[in-house]
Amino acid sequence: MRTEAEFTDLYENHFSELAAQVCAYLGDATEAQDLVQEAFLRAWQRWDKVGGYEEPVAWVRRVAWNLATSRHRRNQVARKFLQKSQAPEAAPAASPDHVALVAALKEIPAKRRQALVMHYMADMTISAIAAQTGAREGTVKSWLHRGRKELAALLRDEAPAETATSAFRDTMPIRIRRANPGAPRSAGRRASVKEDRS
Repeated sequence: MRTEAEFTDLYENHFSELAAQVCAYLGDATEAQDLVQEAFLRAWQRWDKVGGYEEPVAWVRRVAWNLATSRHRRNQVARKFLQKSQAPEAAPAASPDHVALVAALKEIPAKRRQALVMHYMADMTISAIAAQTGAREGTVKSWLHRGRKELAALLRDEAPAETATSAFRDTMPIRIRRANPGAPRSAGRRASVKEDRS
């Protein structure tokens, strides 16, 4: 049986050359080093047997090449699959209104933000949000009410009124209503935010 020192010598004397061989085969130095290290690890786990071979390095080399061949086959299968598959469609760029809405949501406390997203984006009912969060339905209603007011104020502060309205309409089923839709808004009057029940 060979000693631990002999295994260390084997590793130090042959790791680089085996890694270079496998790298030339796979074309990836990092992957080659990983596979050769795996081969040496397996040799160490069986060192009581492998250490008794006339040329332990031959065993390590064979294991490293077997691992490299398996990896090469898997890579080929993956490449063929990717070549046959269509590239995923690029996601459309976020509109300025969407970016403003996401930025405004970040400013709202977590519980109210979560309620708004669940209710308006995930289309969850108040009772479902209550069950999900462990809160009472009245608490969820409060979160939604306060969250809507905060969100409307933030969007008014960050963007012109028309942009704020557009952000709500495009991203969440909320609308900003005037008390009298036909009358122009006076300078001092603020829009009220109401759930879209339609």
